[in-house]
Amino acid sequence: MLTLSEHASRHPKFWFRLSGALCLLLILLAAAPTLSPATFSFLNPLHIDTDPENMLREDEPVRVTHNHLKQEFSLYDVVVVGVINRDHPQGVFNARSLKDVYDLAAFTQGLRWEENGREQGVVGVDLMAPSTVDNIEQAGLGTVRFEWLMPSPPANDAAALQVAEKAMRIPMLRDTLVSSDQKALALYVPITSKDISYQIAEKLRAKVAEFDSDDEYHITGLPVAQDQFGVEMFKQMAISAPLAMLLIFLLMWWFFRHLRLVLAPLAVAMISVILTMGLLVVTGNTVHIMSSMIPIFVMPIAVLDAVHILSDFFDRYPRIRDRNKTIREVMEELSAPMLYTSITTCAGFASLAFTPIPPVQVFGVFVSIGVGLAWLLTITLVPAYIMLMPEDSLQGFGMSADKEGEEHTALARFLHALGRFTYRRAKLVLLATLVVAVGAGYGISKIQINDNPVKWFAESHPIRVADQALNERFAGTYMAYLALQPAAPATLDDARNRVAALLDETDAAIQEPARAIIAGTTAQTRDEWLREAQDAVADAREQADTDALWDAWDALGQGLDSVRQSAETFKQPEILAYIETLQKYLQETGLVGKSNALPDIVKTVHRELMQGEAEAFRIPASAPAVGQTLITYQSSHRPQDLWRFVTPDYRNTNLWIQLKSGDNKDMAAVVAAVDRFLEESPAPAALKHEWFGLTYINVVWQEKMVSGMLEAFLGSFLIVLAMMAFLFRSLWWGLLSMLPLTVTIGAIYGVIGWIGKDYDMPVAVLSALSLGLAVDYAIHFLARSRFLYRQTGSWRETVDAVFGEPARAITRNVIVIGVGFLPLLAAPLIPYQTVGVFISSILLFAGVATLLILPALLTAFDRFLFKNLQPTREAEI
Repeated sequence: MLTLSEHASRHPKFWFRLSGALCLLLILLAAAPTLSPATFSFLNPLHIDTDPENMLREDEPVRVTHNHLKQEFSLYDVVVVGVINRDHPQGVFNARSLKDVYDLAAFTQGLRWEENGREQGVVGVDLMAPSTVDNIEQAGLGTVRFEWLMPSPPANDAAALQVAEKAMRIPMLRDTLVSSDQKALALYVPITSKDISYQIAEKLRAKVAEFDSDDEYHITGLPVAQDQFGVEMFKQMAISAPLAMLLIFLLMWWFFRHLRLVLAPLAVAMISVILTMGLLVVTGNTVHIMSSMIPIFVMPIAVLDAVHILSDFFDRYPRIRDRNKTIREVMEELSAPMLYTSITTCAGFASLAFTPIPPVQVFGVFVSIGVGLAWLLTITLVPAYIMLMPEDSLQGFGMSADKEGEEHTALARFLHALGRFTYRRAKLVLLATLVVAVGAGYGISKIQINDNPVKWFAESHPIRVADQALNERFAGTYMAYLALQPAAPATLDDARNRVAALLDETDAAIQEPARAIIAGTTAQTRDEWLREAQDAVADAREQADTDALWDAWDALGQGLDSVRQSAETFKQPEILAYIETLQKYLQETGLVGKSNALPDIVKTVHRELMQGEAEAFRIPASAPAVGQTLITYQSSHRPQDLWRFVTPDYRNTNLWIQLKSGDNKDMAAVVAAVDRFLEESPAPAALKHEWFGLTYINVVWQEKMVSGMLEAFLGSFLIVLAMMAFLFRSLWWGLLSMLPLTVTIGAIYGVIGWIGKDYDMPVAVLSALSLGLAVDYAIHFLARSRFLYRQTGSWRETVDAVFGEPARAITRNVIVIGVGFLPLLAAPLIPYQTVGVFISSILLFAGVATLLILPALLTAFDRFLFKNLQPTREAEI
């Protein structure tokens, strides 16, 4: 380290040219694929990804299941458009409003375009709107008529009201498409991929702006929230990073009162950010929610060591009056603390690489790289910059510039008073620390884990406003899906056994030829074997020469058909009744706004087959009757909707569950409720279940985030502790250095529990993020305390010295890095604001804890802790 600093002092221009060349190279490499994709196809273009699904690995079981079941049931991600009319007596169901809705639906169906060789946009055939869904009504006994709910805009308000009345009779549409108070309706816009949801939403907003009405239009949905976050993420980067740089500049200028000198740390910070983000892009990593915060983390960290250098230089230069000698003396004393603080910070962030969340891994690794680069740039560029400055530009620089000297400034007087307080009131400080620890423990016990991507936006944001408005009126805009299937698949052996039993009960007149026919069936799969047997029995029936034989063969054929249909689990009335019971149970929990499932289709069609009588709204008593309702439904305008709820072989089914809240705790409660129901109320046939959908995936990655962050924190804590024990050659001193950090994190998380703040994504990562940073203060304080103790031989005398320049440098760093994260409060996104508030709080509190708790402990245990330190005039390290 000293060699590098000396080389930079002798060859300052070389280091600045090298840094500039590296920045230019990485900027060109990052921009080249965008400027000329064909020429630079071997490089990775910048890719933005805000999909929380990608918080999980691609091979994560829940993602594999989610993608498989989405494909199996032909489901798409959905943008929700809500229309509300609060003024008209008929709500949104008036002629003028429905005309606009009709036009909007027609416009939405046409939103298709070509992108990267594939068609993107709205899946028009699956759009749910009044003009694109069926009204189901009876057309005489045993006949159902399917007509578009709103084939054209209604001619008058009376016709508009009929649209609402018809929709309210259909369970799948009530409180999904039409609100119960009929003041609002919703359009569900299926899209080919989540990453185009922002484009779709913007096109819809532009279309809505053309309407001249009093209707409120709201656009929401998890895909929109996630994609919108990606757009506003860049606004955050464009606002917060420059603000952080400006704040740091003003603080350092206030500390050192030398404009040209404080530019050096800013150059280090800027170059560190450019190199780190350049490496992120050219290595093919995406800019995710986490990695977007890399600049705001690297920038304040990058100036920490520079503050220590400038602070020491500020105090020593007036005495030495030689830049080179002053820099050498400063670097000799600070080399070890700076090296170890950088290593511990790198270790703290690098520990995130062991979490199960890929974006968090990328964030941790690249912040660690950024910190390492900042350390290297600090020990080279800061000395080089000082050597490039004219000697006469430092006239009046340093504490001698003040007539009364630095020791008599407000900061110096405060710190000396603080040092004396911690020495005289050490027991009081330690007692207060114990009280804080107990309170923190109770607060931590009250923490609840929860997240919701829609709540990443401020309450006044249109997405939050839309979310609240629509969930007040509809069953819920958050979708979760529950797939059910038989626990054991139907097998060929089972079919043969059931057919053998059927043959035993068959008319004796055809029993032997029937056994011969079955024995001659050679197909190797269950369905093909039964189909082949049915065909052979049908041929035998047609060849029967008496009515009795024909009836016997026909009865056998019907028996074979029953065996075949027995594998069609979700045609069985008792299974459908069980699902209906599950739906009622979910509704009664108060957690679910509504569920749509296969029984709703069956009951609706059955009612209309029975001339629309209310008592016929039930599940038919036999599988063939159920099959008849399903065949009837397939003659509608949207037969594909059936396969959203059941597979064509009727062996897998899917419940659509609507929630009014996207909070993870609510989704987790629904999962627990279903588990409880399935355990306490076994199905007529053993079933297994699987959850999928974005709302459920959010629960899974949040749980992994919590456990992963805890493991990362514990792992990095042990690593940093080992480093501290090695640095100080003592386990006790290592434990001592970790104490302010431990108390700080405990206190902050205790406050989170006390105030009821959700333990969400940004809060989850704070402990691991702050560990490597907060311990820096303790390293500097203890290293300088040991260094000064060797010179004084008395802790009482050392207190005054350590609360001089060392405490001033620590305090300046506490202010710089604590305030350096506050520009995140200017971000339009809640996660960044959360990180800004809590990381600043942790770092400020850790600085205060260091200057209070450590000297109090050293006072209380000075004989034990300093017993192996012999007074000497030589530096310890």
